[in-house]
Amino acid sequence: MSQGFGHELPSRHNQQEHRPVSRYLIVIASSGGQVAKLFVETREQVGEFDASTEEVAVMTRNAAASSGATGAEWDKALAGHSAQERAEAMVYQLDV
Repeated sequence: MSQGFGHELPSRHNQQEHRPVSRYLIVIASSGGQVAKLFVETREQVGEFDASTEEVAVMTRNAAASSGATGAEWDKALAGHSAQERAEAMVYQLDV
């Protein structure tokens, strides 16, 4: 009858560095409908999901919003979207 005695202990957990906090949420039109995209301060995309979810409503409740993501700072991040989609996008700044 083995009780597990003599088994090797698991190795220590190596803490990975956490990603930076999301600073921007963009709600933008896509071929399948509205999508919400999360970006960090450097405008690197870290998430994308359906904009009709409850999470989007919660995140945007107290967030400052501006209309349009046509600035040069968004060129690389939103390269797959048309100029019209970018102009109609809503940009929310999170946790200012």
